[in-house]
Amino acid sequence: MSWKGVTFAALSCALIIAGCGPSEPAKAHEDTSGKKTEGGRITIDGSSTVFVVTNQVAEGYMDLHPETSINVSFSGTGNGFKKFAAGETDISNASRPIEEKEIKALEEAKIDFIEVPVAYDGLTVVVSKENTWVDKLTVDELKKMWEPEAQGKVMKWSDVRAGWPATPLKLYGPGTGSGTFDYFTKVIVGKEKSSRADYTPSEDDNQLVVGVAGDKGALGYFGYAYYLENTDKLKAVPIDSGKGPVAPSPETIENRSYEPLSRPEFIYIKKSAMDKPYVAAFVEFYLSPEGQELIKESGYIPFSTTVYEMITTHVKSGKTGTLFAGKMGEPVEAVFK
Repeated sequence: MSWKGVTFAALSCALIIAGCGPSEPAKAHEDTSGKKTEGGRITIDGSSTVFVVTNQVAEGYMDLHPETSINVSFSGTGNGFKKFAAGETDISNASRPIEEKEIKALEEAKIDFIEVPVAYDGLTVVVSKENTWVDKLTVDELKKMWEPEAQGKVMKWSDVRAGWPATPLKLYGPGTGSGTFDYFTKVIVGKEKSSRADYTPSEDDNQLVVGVAGDKGALGYFGYAYYLENTDKLKAVPIDSGKGPVAPSPETIENRSYEPLSRPEFIYIKKSAMDKPYVAAFVEFYLSPEGQELIKESGYIPFSTTVYEMITTHVKSGKTGTLFAGKMGEPVEAVFK
């Protein structure tokens, strides 16, 4: 599936394949081997970044298992966790680890969850193709643009670096309910959710693409896959964290040299939903070699085979709770040691 240029409204409608509630049984269906398998409906919401990869895997799974329908929507990581705690979804997509307040809400709702890292993403800083002066940005310059103190003061590109033009600086980024917003503010500004407010926010990354592409003075940030779908309109800006500028790529994201903007992405699964064979089968497929190929096709970066084996063992153990809370951006292999 190509999701290039798809709007938030269209996604919200087109991806509701069979209703809006969490998983429920459907009729059995003979798969390609002739074996009857139990089907059902799986409902997923959360991060717009993780939407891309989960939707790709869901479509691949449904091609093989038409007895199961998987509804994938996005409302942002934080809003997705609220729906998860309200019992509206079986799986919650998240572009950052779950937070203490979200864990508490799930505890109060008596919902146990299994935390599953699924892929690496490189949060990509982009400018318009018409921007002729930006060749790189340091972490300090990004902070200078985005910190709360910049509001009303850093308004032109010349305010960021001497020698750059006095072109108005127009900023685009995820809304405050986004895990990408949380991650970016934490690693760039130094404090989660700390940001200037005079920027154009959207939970729909395609709207951010349109905004940046249409203004030579614009700058924005979002997941790597959205940049890959729009390389004809956007330039990715190499980021210098002190070791020289590094551009995002599958190699630099996987080896973590694209820092500090490389990060794992997650799905959170309701433990009780895993008792349903079709949910367990979908999760198993997500982590399988076939799923890993679909992850790659989506524009994100699969972990190594060894890491997926570790994650699969973790899921099969049925262990609930979080290993990653408070470890935003930590390499998955380091946490699972």
